[in-house]
Amino acid sequence: MPGHFADQKQGLSETLRVPAAKLDALLRQAEELIPAKATAAQRVTELREISQALVSWETEWRKIRPHARALPSLAGGDEEHRSNGRSPSSNGRAATRSRTMKVASFLDRNESALNSVKQKVAALTKHLEYDRRALDRRVDDLVEDVKRVSMLPFSALLEFFPKLVRDLSRDCGKDVELTIVGGEIETDRRILEEMKDPLIHLVRNCIDHGIETPKCREERGKPPRGTIRIAIFPKSADKVEIIVSDDGAGIDGQKVLAASLKLGLVSQQDGQEMDEQHTARLIFKSGVSTSPMITEISGRGLGLAIVREKAEKVGGAVSVETQPGVGTTFRLILPLTLARFRGVLVRVGESVFVLPARHVLSVLRVSRDEIKSAENRETIQIKGRAASVVRLSDVLEITQTSTDADPKRNVPVLVLAWAGEQIGFVVDEILDEREVLVKSLGKQLPRVRNIAGATVLGTGKVLPVLDVADLMHSAVKITPVSAARETEEAPKSILVAEDSITSRTLLKNILEFAGYKVKTAIDGAEALAVLATETFDLVVSDVEMPRMSGFDLTVRIRADKRLAQLPVVLVTALDSRQDRERGVDVGASAYIVKSSFDQGNLLEVVRRLI
Repeated sequence: MPGHFADQKQGLSETLRVPAAKLDALLRQAEELIPAKATAAQRVTELREISQALVSWETEWRKIRPHARALPSLAGGDEEHRSNGRSPSSNGRAATRSRTMKVASFLDRNESALNSVKQKVAALTKHLEYDRRALDRRVDDLVEDVKRVSMLPFSALLEFFPKLVRDLSRDCGKDVELTIVGGEIETDRRILEEMKDPLIHLVRNCIDHGIETPKCREERGKPPRGTIRIAIFPKSADKVEIIVSDDGAGIDGQKVLAASLKLGLVSQQDGQEMDEQHTARLIFKSGVSTSPMITEISGRGLGLAIVREKAEKVGGAVSVETQPGVGTTFRLILPLTLARFRGVLVRVGESVFVLPARHVLSVLRVSRDEIKSAENRETIQIKGRAASVVRLSDVLEITQTSTDADPKRNVPVLVLAWAGEQIGFVVDEILDEREVLVKSLGKQLPRVRNIAGATVLGTGKVLPVLDVADLMHSAVKITPVSAARETEEAPKSILVAEDSITSRTLLKNILEFAGYKVKTAIDGAEALAVLATETFDLVVSDVEMPRMSGFDLTVRIRADKRLAQLPVVLVTALDSRQDRERGVDVGASAYIVKSSFDQGNLLEVVRRLI
């Protein structure tokens, strides 16, 4: 028995439960030491500059030393010259010689003292350099150890996925089995939190778009039960690969291409030149979906853009491989930890900013006459293809006072990549690349457009870290003033049909706040009467309403030649598979269930449809 209690005591001492908040606080404190590394490096640099100044002084002193040594004799000669040939007094000669000897003696002592200072600075530089390297190693080890403490296995994220697959497959009328491999592999808890929604989105996509119904699978000679496999493998010492695959129908490249052409994401010529794999990659473009109707299962109209954006946000990447009739495989390469990153320091006017180096595709120097105008936008040639280029000062709304317009003068351009897009940003100067730690701007500034946070340099200077995703979105919106005036449009108009005054007011407020012009109707019959006399860009309707339901309203809209192409979004409490299928049958453009209603999702669907 004593041995038994001893074993229990030993087992308890090997584990300790610590709240995640405490681990996060400890990690933040450890990461706060990273700027101390930069400060130590800055001090070494300053000492080296002092050493260089002393070396320069010593070089100059060697040149002047012979003249300084000759001062006593020169002083005596000058005294005789000033006496105009008369014999100088012995007292005057002695006084002059004494003063000259004092200056020469001081110069000798000065040389000795400065040599001593030079040796001490050199020794101090050497010791500080040693201390800096030791600090670097210890800070890196401490941060990595704390990060390892806060790592969790993927199984902690995937434990509810089997139930998710069962529920979704039941709602879609399909039979799907989920297999998970590598759940024991650990990664940063913050990465797990960031990738939770993207992985759910991929699984939803596999069930809704990939796996066929049991009857369809049997007709194609497949087992009635489909399979989704999630596998996690170590990719390298600091990266992990997540593979999400299914044995379904694969991605229909023609449907993806048609959706992309409809959204204007690719040209007809580019579409004709794409092979099956290149076409499949278009699903990562925002808004691309092959589903006939938008639902919370099919991705709320966001396509798979959210997966790419989340992966790139944590410094990862995503790709897709598909084979018609065989299945689809998504590959995500992610870092094991959310480490500090390399940042590129750029100057715009008098301001200095930091750009994450992982999003800098290339750095170019182009002459001003190489920047061409096309369709109200400026472009440059990157690897033989035209790419948009903007001035970072315009994106950040910084007033430039420089009037240098020399067409032959080269300007630095950073080509940034995000979510499959590339845009060149013209800056005034590229200063340096170094390791930085991003700090939030605090609760007072939870969201600042184009700014991801701030970092502190070794000199103590605080610099803004730019948000690449925001920069890309802001750059797309920039158009010349003349073009902007030509393209000004009236707000889009939306008709809301809802019998509940509470829901009707809520929908109206959400849409009006987003900038849309909204009119309401108390049921389908009134909505149809309004549509007969007024023009709208979209209809948002409840399903269960008196006199005329949302399903019947959609049928009447589709039967009217004038209204047939009008997008209809059904927002309803009916969440069964049969109701969703009826929504498809009547021609609804989107189907949003009130139990999972989110105004952000509604607005994304509306933006996509109009």
